[in-house]
Amino acid sequence: MIADFLQFEFLRNTLYTGLLIGLIAPLLGCFIVVRRLSLIADALSHVTLAGIAFGLLMEKKLMTPVISPFYAGLGFSVIASLLIEKLRSMFRNFQEIAIPIILSGGVGLSVIFISLANGFTTDLFSYLFGSVSAVSSEDLRVIVIISIIVLLVIGVLYKQLLVLSFDEEHARVSGLHAKLIHFIFMLLTALVIAASIRIVGVLLVSALMTIPVAAAIRLAKGFKQAMILAILFGETSVIVGLFSGYYFEIPPGGTIVVVSILILLLSFIVQKLLLANKRKTAFEKGVS
Repeated sequence: MIADFLQFEFLRNTLYTGLLIGLIAPLLGCFIVVRRLSLIADALSHVTLAGIAFGLLMEKKLMTPVISPFYAGLGFSVIASLLIEKLRSMFRNFQEIAIPIILSGGVGLSVIFISLANGFTTDLFSYLFGSVSAVSSEDLRVIVIISIIVLLVIGVLYKQLLVLSFDEEHARVSGLHAKLIHFIFMLLTALVIAASIRIVGVLLVSALMTIPVAAAIRLAKGFKQAMILAILFGETSVIVGLFSGYYFEIPPGGTIVVVSILILLLSFIVQKLLLANKRKTAFEKGVS
């Protein structure tokens, strides 16, 4: 099974990309969930879809690849992250309104570009739900660079991101450059979402950033432990999704999400068993 993925270059690219995405998506997702910004992944993913559709439209109309749909999606996602931050500063008392505005705009642009391109194509379908054969060597190099940037920034700004995530007011009062750090955080989110679309797909990428984190929160005793568990759950979901996508000839994105949900359900069961065991132990100590 693994031999097949190591034998062919396009499958190696997919496997390596999947492992990287399984690492950085839940890692950044931990901060997204704690900050109650889970919907931001949906908003940016829909804008990314608009960028991809725009890239495909340009290829079709000009009969030459002016800009890769992957890079177009990446550019649209970064611009959308900046717009969200701008809208949040304009609506200080209603900052959450920025997310549905950008999400709606992304959906609207997607519909327009897809219609102008005369509907769905095989390429667009692979961007929507992921593909085991869509990752090129160039895509892998870009995703490696994005992964390194994400890991370096989180490593350097870990304490600042942690304080900002749990208590934004305290972060501002303590002299932390909250606006700059939040700006960097938004850019990282845009980059991770754009990097994940090849494997998970635009419509399902937010699930990989949130569901493994939700499962980890049920079992973890602290934030660092939640990060480790979220990465473990994310990697498991991606690996199972890629192998099933290859052998059953289905888009891997759907399987990745389903496996993530199964892990979440399993975490509920494990948590109940652990709580029941704690109560039993406490009862036995009380009786003795």
